Amino acid sequence: MNQDSLQYSFPRYLSAKKSVDDRALNRHVWNSLAGALPGSSAESPLRALEIGAGIGTMLERMLEWELLEHASYTALDALPENIATSRERLPTWAKEQGYQATQTGENQFSIQGQARSVKLDFQVGDLFDFIVANDRRQQGPRRWDLHIAHAFLDLMDIPATLPQLFNLLRPGGLFYFTINFDGATLFEPTIDPVFDDLIQALYHRTMDERITDGKPSGDSQAGRHLFKHIRDAGGQILDAGASDWVVFPTKQGYPYDEAYFLHFIIQTLHQALRC
Repeated sequence: MNQDSLQYSFPRYLSAKKSVDDRALNRHVWNSLAGALPGSSAESPLRALEIGAGIGTMLERMLEWELLEHASYTALDALPENIATSRERLPTWAKEQGYQATQTGENQFSIQGQARSVKLDFQVGDLFDFIVANDRRQQGPRRWDLHIAHAFLDLMDIPATLPQLFNLLRPGGLFYFTINFDGATLFEPTIDPVFDDLIQALYHRTMDERITDGKPSGDSQAGRHLFKHIRDAGGQILDAGASDWVVFPTKQGYPYDEAYFLHFIIQTLHQALRC
């Protein structure tokens, strides 16, 4: 079987990278977020919005790491297969964690535990269509206390997108923008230093030149540029820190499903460079 005949599952990739993200996420920044969140109760839950929510692994993490107590959580993703996967995995995950997940609508769930509760609303759709629809709500636009974009912003035209994202927050609301690519892709061992550097440079250029729907949609140095973009959009940075994906084998091989994660990344690079 050659490389081109292999079929990769994006939902499985998202599942495989959960353990990679767990290691990468900066715990100092995480603790700063935890300390800044407003109090919540079952009667007055924290209103959270995640864009590019995938299969729900960030919500799982926020409960596993005890960040959320009581929340109304809107999870937006453009791919129906991601939402379908989240609906399948959520009840099993909840049971393993000691929660009960009850489906209350087609893409709505109630997650209940002894000390924590979440009303979860999965929505399938484009981010900008979501923003337009929210602004046109008869009851008035919704505003959230916390906005999450995990491994997402480096796929966007950040200067044009940030003001619209900040408009979704209530005054004084918080944002958590994590795992933003910043121009380093390293593969070891090095085979041919000159050729390897060329491959990486060409791959990063595909990000810088990416066009989606006629608009720029990428930045290979999004992480460092994000600081200025946030200030220009009127945001205030409370904390920041490095978050690097590191994948490596042990004597027993790659842990969890991280071999699949690595194969998916290599395939992504391959597809980008063959175009």
